[in-house]
Amino acid sequence: MGLAFRKAWPLGAVGAVGLFALFTAHPSQTPEPRASEGLPPSPAKRADFRSYDATPAARRVADWAAASDARGGPFIIIDKRAAAIYVFDSDGRVRGSAPVLLGAAIGDDTAPGIGDKPLDKVLPQEKTTPAGRFIGEPGRNARGEDVIWVDYDAAVSMHRVITSNAAERRLERLKTPTIEDNRISYGCINIPVEFYEAYVRPAYSHHNAVVYVLPEVKPLDEIFLLGDDTGIGQLQHPAPNRGLAALK
Repeated sequence: MGLAFRKAWPLGAVGAVGLFALFTAHPSQTPEPRASEGLPPSPAKRADFRSYDATPAARRVADWAAASDARGGPFIIIDKRAAAIYVFDSDGRVRGSAPVLLGAAIGDDTAPGIGDKPLDKVLPQEKTTPAGRFIGEPGRNARGEDVIWVDYDAAVSMHRVITSNAAERRLERLKTPTIEDNRISYGCINIPVEFYEAYVRPAYSHHNAVVYVLPEVKPLDEIFLLGDDTGIGQLQHPAPNRGLAALK
């Protein structure tokens, strides 16, 4: 993630004679072949889900992220079809998983101008959680609560589950074995409080972790550049947080 530096040897520690010997080889000496010469390349790094169940789509994107796309940093996968979140460390090892609540509407796109609409003007079909590759950014919502912005312009964030409207039964929805009742929000990703505190917030303590929101309608390859292990994906940076977006 950061810059790489070469270690320099101080001349006094080596000495003039040692320095000469270090860079001078006897004419009769033949360099030993490197151990890696003639060997097949190392296999691509793969994500480690440990004992967690995961869909083939989640595993494919996680392998791609761990191998190259996340660039050695932590990353998060939101699998909308499974209504689940997976948080990975910088080694590509899953730290934890939990159920999540998502946008009430099925779809992978963001309605134009949705981030500027008052909540009472948002149409039912516009309450989608957009699919894509995002750089999560810590910030605050209109209520002053800390969140992780996924798509600031669309006012989509990851945050602790909202329980202010008892009729929505959000906590109960997180605990049921089915995913059919996990669609309730205006588009934001509601996460169990304990999981948010233990795994999501720490993922942003030193890096802005990449967030991969998997599609539920569109093909996976239409959203992510998975064909080339060296691809870095389409960066989608959230706009600078101004704290004006409505809480979803």
